[in-house]
Parts: sequence; C-alpha cells; structure tokens
Amino acid sequence: MPVFPKISLRVEVENYLKEGFMNKEIVSALGKQEAERKFETLLSNLSHPPSFTTVRVNSHLASAQHVKNLLFDELHKQFNGLSVPILQHPDLQDVLLIPVIGPRKNINKKQCEAIVGAQCGNAVLRGAHVYVPGIVSASKFMKAGDVVSVYSDIKGKCKKGAKEFDGTKVFLGNGISEVSRKEIFSGLPELKGIGIRMTEPVYLSPSFDNVLASYLFLQNLPSAVVTHVLDPQPGERILDLCAAPGGKTTHIAALMHDQGEVIALDKISNKVKKVKQNALLLGLNSIRAFCFDGTKALKGDMVKDAEGEPPFLPESFDRILLDAPCSGMGQRPNMACSWTLKEVTSYQPLQRKLFTVAVKLLKPGGVLVYSTCTITLAENEEQVAWALTAFPCLQLQPQEPHIGGKGMMGAGLSFEQLEQLQRFDPSVVPLQDMDVDSLRDARIEDMIRLANKDSIGFFIAKFVKCRSTQEPSK
Repeated sequence: MPVFPKISLRVEVENYLKEGFMNKEIVSALGKQEAERKFETLLSNLSHPPSFTTVRVNSHLASAQHVKNLLFDELHKQFNGLSVPILQHPDLQDVLLIPVIGPRKNINKKQCEAIVGAQCGNAVLRGAHVYVPGIVSASKFMKAGDVVSVYSDIKGKCKKGAKEFDGTKVFLGNGISEVSRKEIFSGLPELKGIGIRMTEPVYLSPSFDNVLASYLFLQNLPSAVVTHVLDPQPGERILDLCAAPGGKTTHIAALMHDQGEVIALDKISNKVKKVKQNALLLGLNSIRAFCFDGTKALKGDMVKDAEGEPPFLPESFDRILLDAPCSGMGQRPNMACSWTLKEVTSYQPLQRKLFTVAVKLLKPGGVLVYSTCTITLAENEEQVAWALTAFPCLQLQPQEPHIGGKGMMGAGLSFEQLEQLQRFDPSVVPLQDMDVDSLRDARIEDMIRLANKDSIGFFIAKFVKCRSTQEPSK
C-alpha cells in the first residue's frame, strides 16, 4: 500500500506521459481500464523506493563472498543486531541485494521538526543520513542531540531558515540532530557534514557513507545489468560516451579484468574528476577520463592522434556504451518533478546526436548499448525505431542477462524487436510491505524475482554494427 502521495507532476507532463502509456497499441492490447490502472500504479510507485538496495562488488579487488561477509558485519552494526539477509544475484554474480525494511508505520512524530529539500529527502529514503546543506528549515528550539522528525518539502515551497512550515511535507522518519539550528543558519561558512543522523527512518536501508568504499559501488540493479549486456572483453578498446559519475565505467574495467582501454567522456569537469576518483578508489588503471563533449567526439580528419585523446578516428572502438542524458523520469523515489513539458521532451535530439557519433566511432562487428533511466516512449523505443531506420548497418541484438520486461508498444516496433529490448517498469509489481518477520519466511527465488521487477524505471537496447559506415576510398 502507498504511504506517500503519487509523484507530483505538472499537468502537461502527466498528460504527456499518459498519452505514451495509453497509446493505441497498448489500449488495443490491454484495454483502456487496465492501461489506465498500470499508469496510475506507475505514478504511485515512482514516489516510493525500490524494495532492495543494490550494491555492485568491485570484482577487481575482492570476491563477492568476501565482500558479502564484510557487509553482513557492517549491517549488523548499523541495524543494532537486526538480521537482514544479503542475497547474491544468480544472474549477476557481482551484485548483492539487501531488502529494504518498510514502510514502518508506527514511528512517533516529534515536536521538534526539520524540513529537508526534495533531493535530500529522496536520498534519506534510500538509506542516507541528512547532511547540513540539505536542511531547509528547523524548529526554533532545535539543539544538537535533540530527537527530530524529518520531513521532505516535496514542492520546494519552504523558505530557507524558516522556523516552521505548514506547506506540503512528507514524513521521512526520526533522527538525532548533530548540530543546532543556530549553527545551521548562522551565515558562517557553510557546514557540510551530517546534520541529522537518521535513527528511525520510514524505510530502513543501509548507509554506505565511507562503507567498504574500495569494495562496493552503490548502483541501481538495471545500471549493473547494462554493463553485463555490453559484455566487455579483456584487451578491447571501449568508449563510455556519457560516463559520469563512473559506475558503469568502473564496472566495464572490472569485467575486463582491468586489461584493455576504457575511455570515459563527460563534458562537465567536476563530473570527470568524480570518474577519476572512483577509478582510483576501486584500483582500476585501464580507465582514461576526459572532459569532452560526446557530440564532438568524432575526428573530422583522418590524422591519427598519438596521445589517443578525443576526438577519435572513425571505427576505432570495439564496444560503446551510450548511457544517454535523459529526462530521468524513472528515478525512484521521486515525489515531485517541477520540470516543464519542454524540459522533459528536450532530450531526444541530443540523444540522436550522441547516437550518430557512437555509430560512426564503432568498428564493424562492434557492439553498441543504448540505455536511459527514464520511462518515456520518445527516449526509448522511439529512439530504437529511429536508429534502425537511420542506420541500416545496425542490427538489434538479444540481451544477456535479460531480467527486465520487454519493450513497450507504441513506437511501431515488431513483437520480436520488443522482445530483444529490456524495459524495467516500476508498475509491474504492487508496492511491498517488508518487515523482518516476512523476510524470515520469504523464499530466496521470490526475493530475487521481486528485486528484478521492483526497480527504478530503466531501458536498454543492444545493437551490433554489421558493416562499415566509412565511405569507400576512390
């Protein structure tokens, strides 16, 4: 049962999504009532976290079993002796799954309150503590050591530094304040550490702040699936065209046993720095990260650059991952999105530019994987239909592992083509109530099945380039 309201969207955006999820093909196949029910379930589920926290083991440095043992000890400490299982995914050997306990409905709300921004609130629902920059307002009497009820300002209406707030707010749980109200809003150089340590969250998930940092990478399940679908091999030259923060880049390098070359591009320098930091932390040396616009990554002339820096020669990569910039409408939890329809629909042209560059940079026989963390038809299945028409050299490929659902109808793709896509659809299972007792009785296969289905919204397509796109020399 939902404990939060459905995701709050602008009317124009909700109508746009509804048109996509209730297109003629879907309504014809499911019936109008079932299509509408699925859409409403989607909106409700988006505002709640997935049922499992997913971590990827850095297989370059340690085995999954070793990390599982270390993590079990860590969770035992974090959860005050509460026994929560850690499952190794049967199809993704480097992925560990931790059930999320919740929603916990008997938490007593306190008089002392803190309001946090929506993004901070989303992080709390996935196991984070509240950091000082995320605190928007606090009760006037809040002192360090106080037990505080934490609320999310999902509409972004609370004024910074307010002493009380009566607008739309969603209860996230209780915690202990590490700092006073006065310290938070004193106007002195901004504090950056933990402001409130969550002790009774509505959803209990582990905190991974400085936990086994060289061994683990916190990642949504479909994000780990993508790299396995790409299937990088030792000795290959691989391009991650939109790489930040480096989760998939480092996964590529680990699956290659750090042998070969992984080029990571992102056009924002701070994000490139993050990719480099993650590569260093995880002990991976095959990654070279550059601050560069992926749409300009194709070299205009045929003069080889001795340094191997961007832009690159055509047909110079064995495999390319295009985890494209997107509207991010599949992220969970997300209680409110204030974007306009223009913003939500602005990504398709950029994705096509990047895709065109990727096709030209890929060797004949090479593999291109396209992915997004959004749910729109325009950024997913429609892009596949466009790509297959625009690039006759591409063939859609079956994916391994295939743990998501098939693609969504409405873009004119055949049934066989939809079967080759992976769409992770948050509407396919009802929201779960998970407590320690139900976990004790649950079968492992059922929990894995739930983890596969109850994830963020995500999309994956895999192509192979059957022939060269180079003009034959005269």
